[in-house]
Amino acid sequence: MHRLLCCAALLLVPVALAGQGLHGVERRIVTAVDLGAPAAISLLERTVNQNSGTMNLPGVRAVGRLLEPEFTRLGFTVRWVDGAAWGRAGHLIAERNGDGRGPKVLLIGHLDTVFEPDSPFQRFERLNDSTARGPGTTDMKGGNAIMLLALGALQEVGGLDRLQVRVVITGDEENPGDLLDLARKDLREAADWADAAIGFEDGPSDPKLAVIGRRGSSGWVLRTAGKPYHSSQIFRPEVGSGAIYEAARILAAFRDSLAGDPNVTFNPGIIVGGTAVTFDQDQDRGTAFGKTNVVAESTTVSGDLRTLTLEQLDRTRATMRRLVARHYEGTSAEIVFDDGYPPLAPTEGNRRLLALFDQASRDIGWGPVSTADPARAGAADISFTSGRVEMALDGVGLMGSGGHTVNETADLRTLPLNAKRVALLLHRLARARPDA
Repeated sequence: MHRLLCCAALLLVPVALAGQGLHGVERRIVTAVDLGAPAAISLLERTVNQNSGTMNLPGVRAVGRLLEPEFTRLGFTVRWVDGAAWGRAGHLIAERNGDGRGPKVLLIGHLDTVFEPDSPFQRFERLNDSTARGPGTTDMKGGNAIMLLALGALQEVGGLDRLQVRVVITGDEENPGDLLDLARKDLREAADWADAAIGFEDGPSDPKLAVIGRRGSSGWVLRTAGKPYHSSQIFRPEVGSGAIYEAARILAAFRDSLAGDPNVTFNPGIIVGGTAVTFDQDQDRGTAFGKTNVVAESTTVSGDLRTLTLEQLDRTRATMRRLVARHYEGTSAEIVFDDGYPPLAPTEGNRRLLALFDQASRDIGWGPVSTADPARAGAADISFTSGRVEMALDGVGLMGSGGHTVNETADLRTLPLNAKRVALLLHRLARARPDA
């Protein structure tokens, strides 16, 4: 019953608090963020200078150790979930229950980057007072720093005691382990526990936009087979069209039947075909042998599929299966799907959480925040909260440009900005609890 009352209050809070401006405690929160910003940037520099490419397992754990005392200082209980079972470093989880009666909030980050130890891009570099380059500055070690800065500002005014907070900072967001269900078990359990979830990815890197919907990312492998025969006999009833023509037919049918469906994309990224084919799905590579005068015996195509809702995902997969089942004469085909990252559909609860974030932004004088186009937001860990929390919001991390490249550059002005907006959002969630 408590959770039902709490969720109802949270869903109404943006309406109740709209236009209120900053009162005394909230002004103290904003001041605390400003005072804590230099230390947050220093923490960002230390974490960026520790390489944590996903497959550098000791490096990922080392970044976790840098963050652990920061959470402990704020009264969190911290534990490390070992990732050996799914071939990765693991996750940092921090929990603080406050007085045990406040709204349950899940905060999501990640420790890893796309830059492994052999990358030339390894160090934090201040370019000027407002910008810095470095691996993972925006994606997403800056988001982790913003999370801690916001929590620290709340602690300064006693606000953390009125919340129940669980933090899940994964170690393999950029390159998840093969056993994805196991790798995201702790995140899903935290989402089942929580009333609201906030992700600290950089999102569209525009402070006037935030993410309430993300398209999921799943994969598919198409395999076709034909009768090997001399090419001079292709298309004869006893020979058929061959595996490559069958794959081409299916891919063209995908394009003709599915293109234009809003927020649905499907991309065949790799294709190998011929007389003898090998394909390594884990490495995304393969080999093919054949001759121009031999009808192709087999073809393998690997691609991805992105949708905004589970309904879109199910409907698109059903269409793809139906199209695969129509064979050219003398051929066969099958398609296999893997689940990958689920979609985060925009919901009314997500919109209300965005409205609260938007109001905080207006109240500190920054201006409105609107919804980012889901087509511009890739898959992220917050998607695993879909259908499990009443409200979810992402894209409130450190913003900049050049993510996933050696030109990754952070706009350091957005670090205190987003910390203020998140801290005020959390403070107002706490104020909306039934006993407030």
